[in-house]
Amino acid sequence: MQPNQPLPVPETATTPAEAQVGLLLAEYGDYVEPGPENWPEVGIHYFVRKHFVLVRRDHARRARRLLARAGMVPDRRPVPEAQAPDQPAPDQPAPDQPAPDRPEPGRAEEAPAALPQDHDVAYGMEWIRLAGQVSVFQALRVIREGFTGDGDDPRRSAAVSGPELLVHAAHNHGTVCPADEPRPVPCRKRPEPPISRDREAGRGIRVLVVDTGLDAAATGLPWMGQIIGDPDPGIILGNPAGDRTIQRYAGHGTFIAGVIRAIAPAAEVIVRAGIPAPVPGHQHPPGTAWESELAKSLEKYLFLDSPDVINLSAGTYADQAGGPMVLNAFNDEVLRRCKGVVLVAAAGNDGGRRPFWPAAAPWAVGVGALAADLRGRATFSNFGGWVDAFAPGERLVNAFPAGRYTYDEPPFRGATEVFRGLARWSGTSFAAPVVAGLIAARMSRTGENGRTAARALLKRARRRARRGVGAILLPPPRRRR
Repeated sequence: MQPNQPLPVPETATTPAEAQVGLLLAEYGDYVEPGPENWPEVGIHYFVRKHFVLVRRDHARRARRLLARAGMVPDRRPVPEAQAPDQPAPDQPAPDQPAPDRPEPGRAEEAPAALPQDHDVAYGMEWIRLAGQVSVFQALRVIREGFTGDGDDPRRSAAVSGPELLVHAAHNHGTVCPADEPRPVPCRKRPEPPISRDREAGRGIRVLVVDTGLDAAATGLPWMGQIIGDPDPGIILGNPAGDRTIQRYAGHGTFIAGVIRAIAPAAEVIVRAGIPAPVPGHQHPPGTAWESELAKSLEKYLFLDSPDVINLSAGTYADQAGGPMVLNAFNDEVLRRCKGVVLVAAAGNDGGRRPFWPAAAPWAVGVGALAADLRGRATFSNFGGWVDAFAPGERLVNAFPAGRYTYDEPPFRGATEVFRGLARWSGTSFAAPVVAGLIAARMSRTGENGRTAARALLKRARRRARRGVGAILLPPPRRRR
């Protein structure tokens, strides 16, 4: 979204960026606040959860006192001396019970997400509710200035508190993790990248896709067999039966699963519906999840499905150094303790340098997109030293739900297309699963764990770096018959 513009509405949007912002605001209503604080001058970079700030638990009492002194909290109840410790995740084995070596993928039973409550704690963070119309950014400034005024190091003060960010498969102010909306292709069209000739690539490796869920009908395609997962809530069965409506961002997870299978045909792929996260009073806003809900979903699926590789084609921008507080805390408390599990993340599609998280985090493999000719960087792809590698991500072809899709964004807004099981789609969302598939293929061949295989592939990618692009990872070339 451009600076010095009013908040857009979907009906009057003239660009995909405006349409995305307008649709998100229409769906989330009073639950979000645009960021940064000076967004009217610089444009909207991200959204935060309205009415709440996050503070590291060991600093929460002090932060509450500062906010109370400024009249920014709704009441002055005494802060409990001690909080009950976090309850263990229900899918973790009890301390006295050994975890199975390799559990069968479980069934995810997900209750509707609730708004956080004052004093809630997760991953070492405490939620503090703000009074009335107090801005999240005003409250954070009071906390940081108060800590600095008490003699704390400014950098340490900035790391104590932050907002809870909205993570999205479709970015909300520029172009998107899918860089465009899908386009139908004929049923006879073959996947692109093509299916690997090594049909054993990925054998014994489990790849988890945390996304919008899976279209079960797509598993009838030859390369999609035995992929399992949660139903995609954006695929609506109409009347008569078989007449399906495809909502915005539905099929995103299905397409990603197909890309992984094209690169690693024997890999075990599980697609979970971790994005969207439901909000009370709203019907599952498409392609979005709060940071804390995504972290809880990732933790749940780590223990439920025991993956080797995780693909996350979603993210957000952030102003605080080091990126989103909850996702970083999730890595510190959960992911880094899961030996060998590697997380591959999309780098975002604004065509800029600004770090996109968690792709920019040192604990993730951040993937940008190459242009369709594989010679240069796709114009929409983010770039910079924080992007670990670039892989094919423009005009890919793979599985997509059959049904009717109505476009939400210019230039096709309002038009309806009929999809018959395949689509052409572009974005770093689809470059990331190319790399996830390459990691799985290498693991099955070498016996390395996910992190070791990723390091080896990135080392090779840097040797093949292209000037003006960066490190390059490509699927093995198809041999001529």
